[in-house]
Amino acid sequence: GAVTLEKVAQDGMRVRASAGASSFRRRERLEKCLEVVRAQVQRLAQEREHPDSGVSQRAQAARERAARERMERVEKALEYLPQAQAAKQRQQQSRALAERAEVTAPRVSTTDPEARVMKMPDGGFRPAYNVELATDRAKGVIVGVAVTAEGTDAGQALPMEEQVMKRTGRQPKAYLMDSGFATREDITVLEERGITVYAPVRLPRNKSQEERFQPRYGDSPQVVRWRQRMATEEAKAVYKERGATAEWVNAQERQHGMSHFTVRGLAKVLTVAFLVALAHNILRWAALVR
Repeated sequence: GAVTLEKVAQDGMRVRASAGASSFRRRERLEKCLEVVRAQVQRLAQEREHPDSGVSQRAQAARERAARERMERVEKALEYLPQAQAAKQRQQQSRALAERAEVTAPRVSTTDPEARVMKMPDGGFRPAYNVELATDRAKGVIVGVAVTAEGTDAGQALPMEEQVMKRTGRQPKAYLMDSGFATREDITVLEERGITVYAPVRLPRNKSQEERFQPRYGDSPQVVRWRQRMATEEAKAVYKERGATAEWVNAQERQHGMSHFTVRGLAKVLTVAFLVALAHNILRWAALVR
């Protein structure tokens, strides 16, 4: 009975990845690095045939293993480069014409190829992962966990809601999320499923405050209803509950150690996020049964 799904709040938190900023390289540097490390692997293989008396077999094996692992990471970085390129293209499309020239060439880390440079809460840019959490408002129980390498929350609401539905067998009655999640496509689908969306409406560029909640070209009927709803004081009061839920859970997760990942790769990072969420829910259960 602790999970009611009357109101579910979703938020994303950027968590530092186990990769240095200097490990991110463009395609030219990656290809050159791959040539160097392949030559090193071949050289170490030849040294195995003619071993140096001053180097033990264990040390020789360790050198070969380190070179092979580095070669695999560089090869994986080149494999993930098209994904980084696609992300840069989406940035250019979403930005104003004057800002598109500021989008830099795609770079991938040779330490953790799946990590991406993201804007952190302090305003700086560092390698990170975006941890998405969905929390039931009633008792603060986490009902959904996801990790992405996208620096934006746009498009993350639908996959999370589907995960909540799969885990609980029910759909939330109300979905609370910030403006980063509020895409017209996601709002349309959520409202079609009978879920009431509470998210702030962005003010259009070069428009007055009076036009914030007015319908726009391309709006579906569901999006129009959402805009009208968010113009009411009642909806604004409901949305305020998102911060008290999602931000509180984010702070709890950081207290549990999810402030800097020490593992690499999306699969391992997701495992850590699940374990931290599980620890949070166990503590919530312990507090509720007292």
